[in-house]
Amino acid sequence: MDARESLRRYLEQRRDLGESELVLDSLSVEEALRLLGATGGGSTPSQRVSHVRPSQTSAAPTPPADTAARPATRAAPAKPTKPATPAAPAAPPAREALTMITEPSEPTTPAPAQLSALVVGGGSRPGGAEPFAQLQSLEEIAATIAGCRRCPLYATAINPVPGTGNPDADFMIVGEAPGANEDAQGVPFVGQAGQLLTKIIEAINLRRDDVFIANVLKHRPPGNRNPEPAEVTACSPYLIRQIELVRPKVLLALGTFAAQTLLETKLTIGKLRGQEHRYNGVPLVVTYHPAALLRNPAWKRPTWEDVQLARRILDRALAAGA
Repeated sequence: MDARESLRRYLEQRRDLGESELVLDSLSVEEALRLLGATGGGSTPSQRVSHVRPSQTSAAPTPPADTAARPATRAAPAKPTKPATPAAPAAPPAREALTMITEPSEPTTPAPAQLSALVVGGGSRPGGAEPFAQLQSLEEIAATIAGCRRCPLYATAINPVPGTGNPDADFMIVGEAPGANEDAQGVPFVGQAGQLLTKIIEAINLRRDDVFIANVLKHRPPGNRNPEPAEVTACSPYLIRQIELVRPKVLLALGTFAAQTLLETKLTIGKLRGQEHRYNGVPLVVTYHPAALLRNPAWKRPTWEDVQLARRILDRALAAGA
């Protein structure tokens, strides 16, 4: 790989993390020369590139929570007390645990600057979701999705993909949209990205059967393209009702569309991850989609940090008897 290609890939990774300016504080001269494909130069590894300008990742404002203008909703029907999720053992060293989901020699990406966590909702249902309150079980939701015509995606999909897992799960995972394998089987996260997600779940001492997994979209977009705004608007009420019925103690949002849909924000993953948010009182952690990790292995380390954070939040809620 030539120097221009190496530099292009490096800058694209920084841009994907939400950075608009390059920070060289921690990059040595030798590292910079090596990145550019240069050799020699007389610099020593201890020399550092001079400060350029702070990254703008820590300057993003937190959008205000919309908690006043929405109609009140009736609570989800009472459910029996959930069986306790097994407590996680003491966390292994980061490098040892990381080998469960990545190769030990892969580079790492520093965590973004901390922001004030977003808080979305105040127990009310977003506009357009109220009619779905009549759906009293996940099975009813799945049956309704099977006959849904709220957007054109049903016409090109093979199977609906409503969601799967423990209906009383304490830990709920939300992805973006089904892919080809999911469309063929009607089950979320069963392809290569799904196999990686299973390893991530197991790395925090859970099983796929312990959690509930769903997507924002319930039918596959043609060619695995990104969800369109109208499709998210049409489909997200199903997800909202699923969250109300499952009543998880922790939500893990995978990828841009899941995070931005639940948190009602346009902030990037790089600015949302690494912290605890709140969705209608439920702790929510944002991280990269497993499919993105297959394209950018350097994001596996921050993803591992995020899921560890989600597990700590779950353990805290279990200990408090929430």
